[in-house]
Amino acid sequence: MENKKIILKPVVSEKAYELANSSNKYTFFVGTDVNKIEIKKAVEEKYKVKVTNVNTVVKPGKESRDWKTNKYYRRSDKKKAIVTLKKGDKIDEFLNI
Repeated sequence: MENKKIILKPVVSEKAYELANSSNKYTFFVGTDVNKIEIKKAVEEKYKVKVTNVNTVVKPGKESRDWKTNKYYRRSDKKKAIVTLKKGDKIDEFLNI
């Protein structure tokens, strides 16, 4: 298995903050080629917490049009990972953004 550089970008939205405060679930944008096991290892390594569950959602890219050439194209897909932490663990960096 090769060593991948996994980039975790916290999602900044009201729903993400509500999930973090109430259910101890943190939301990140990740690369589309990363699987749940790799996401779990990356979060545990970066934030020094214990991950109990990882859910992923693929947001399809929007279709848009170039007005000058009148050509349609689709933006790239995004993958969102919702990570559930063990009770008592927190990611302080996530809430201070």
